[in-house]
Amino acid sequence: MILHLLSTDEIFFTAFGYPMSYLEFFGVVFGLAAVALSAKANIWSWPIGIVNVVLAFFFYYQIQLYPDMFLQVFFFVTNLIGWWRWANPKPEEEDKKKELKVSFMKLPQFLFLSCIGLVGTFFFGYLASNLHQWFPAFFSLPSSFPYADSFILTMSIVTTYLMIQKKIECWALWIIIDVVATVLYFVKGAKFYSIEYFVLTVLAAFGLWYWIKEYRSYP
Repeated sequence: MILHLLSTDEIFFTAFGYPMSYLEFFGVVFGLAAVALSAKANIWSWPIGIVNVVLAFFFYYQIQLYPDMFLQVFFFVTNLIGWWRWANPKPEEEDKKKELKVSFMKLPQFLFLSCIGLVGTFFFGYLASNLHQWFPAFFSLPSSFPYADSFILTMSIVTTYLMIQKKIECWALWIIIDVVATVLYFVKGAKFYSIEYFVLTVLAAFGLWYWIKEYRSYP
């Protein structure tokens, strides 16, 4: 029964002619919940995020967005790391709740990590575009939009690192990533995921505002 629900062919309901699978629906719901909690700097964003990435892994595989699929493995590990990091700050890093404070990072470091993300986009884009030729037994269809998908992958890795450290700049990068993802998933036909990432763009803007406000509240 559970395996059936992890298939995009198992339809939960149809809305405006769009067949919504259980997998896509609950993947989106848990994803929105995780980001909404992150925007409020709530530590429960991490365990909720773990559920989201497991569902997303199965979804992306079935719609041939392979870089995004591999990204979920990274997210699974980093959700565990982020959960621990926020809950176990050093004494000088603690906020009122004894959790990790939000902070800004130095501009050279931010630019360096952003450049790494762009280089990684071209590297993983090349790999993704050849997966169906190198491993046809596992990837019977070619990757869809390998370079745009790889941009989401690499920049999400960089941005997740910043989020684990509670760096405010992570939200500026999430806004860019979410805009790209909104367009990509709409073109690919994953309309509910496209709507999700549009909402995530709004939540990222709120997160940027809220974390700056939180930072300014520190004595």
